[in-house]
Amino acid sequence: MPLYVHKYGGTSVGSIERIRHISAQIKVAKEAGDNIIVVVSAMVGETNRLVSLCNSFELNDDLAMREQDAVLASGEQAAAGLTTLALAEIGVRARSFTGLQAGIITDSTHGKARIVDIDTSPLRTALGAGDVPVVAGFQGATASGSIATLGRGGSDTTAVALAAAMAADECRIFTDVDGIYTTDPRICDKARLLPSITLEEMLEMASLGSKVLQTRAVEFAGKYRVPLRVLSSMHANSCGTLVHYKENIMEQPIVTGIAFNRDEAKITLIGVPDRPGIARCILRAVADVNINVDMIVQNIGSDGYTDFSFTVHRSDYETAMRVMQHTATDISAGSVVGNANIVKVSVVGIGMKSHTGVASTMFQALAEKDINIQMISTSEVKISTVIDEQYLETAVRVLHDAFELDKGVHEDK
Repeated sequence: MPLYVHKYGGTSVGSIERIRHISAQIKVAKEAGDNIIVVVSAMVGETNRLVSLCNSFELNDDLAMREQDAVLASGEQAAAGLTTLALAEIGVRARSFTGLQAGIITDSTHGKARIVDIDTSPLRTALGAGDVPVVAGFQGATASGSIATLGRGGSDTTAVALAAAMAADECRIFTDVDGIYTTDPRICDKARLLPSITLEEMLEMASLGSKVLQTRAVEFAGKYRVPLRVLSSMHANSCGTLVHYKENIMEQPIVTGIAFNRDEAKITLIGVPDRPGIARCILRAVADVNINVDMIVQNIGSDGYTDFSFTVHRSDYETAMRVMQHTATDISAGSVVGNANIVKVSVVGIGMKSHTGVASTMFQALAEKDINIQMISTSEVKISTVIDEQYLETAVRVLHDAFELDKGVHEDK
């Protein structure tokens, strides 16, 4: 019998009515002869509510993080229990599992733990008895038995990790959208549903701002060659988008999609002494306060000085600015300026490896709309630009048109 892991997000389990809806879908798949493992997120809005409750207490030590994980994990556990009850109501044998009960062992980094091992015997026993295991996503347990959460979007990682450990035929991520689009259809009405996309492209799309899949889940799928399918829980006949590993890219379109991220902020140190080791000092100061840096640009030095710019997540902007004010003094830089009204817009496509002219097409399209590019970052499969936030929607639409993504060239990948 084929084995599939079904993951349902917060919207899909957002009410009792919707839980009954997905339970009926699971029953159909089960009666068709499939073995099913279900992974659920917390009901939509529940995690934010629990975070707000935890923030009522002014504690920042390890104890607070451990107990916050215990609180946050309850959202997924409730959803797992409710889904199991809904399945039982329609005659499907099911059993709920916490992360610990499902054998998911993590490291001890509370709030953003990583999976280190999975004991598959509890789930195999349940499947052997004819049950549908319903696993609470987003969580596991440390070696000492403490609950540890995997970070926002961690239910995707739970599902992919279980699919890898169980050698599932496919991991199916059910959401409130029909699959992966060439860009956000809420911004560009010409956005097209992709029948398939490579893992490499999906990883770039996820890391560059696409919210459909968690980046870590895509990385996990790539490492263990887990076929992923993103599809709608609202439409039973949806085929969705297959996210797959494929080496042959001869027929790959040059650009597959346009990604963007609103959560960007830029910081520039002006008049930085142009000497070896300065970049390390700047970036070490940011790393010491656990802030991740995205794009980095250092200008060509002149008269012994240069300018150094980098981007961070917008939520880290104020902290990073305070740190850089001190760092500027330490390294004798001239001043620090920042801008939290920027966005990152990127074109993504594995076909870019073997085609030229992508950058010129991108830059020309933006120039024709008088959109100024503040920073540029490139790799083999993407070109990212930082622009003013007010031009985001215009940029997405003009780039979608420039690369003719609505035409569906070479869809059969």
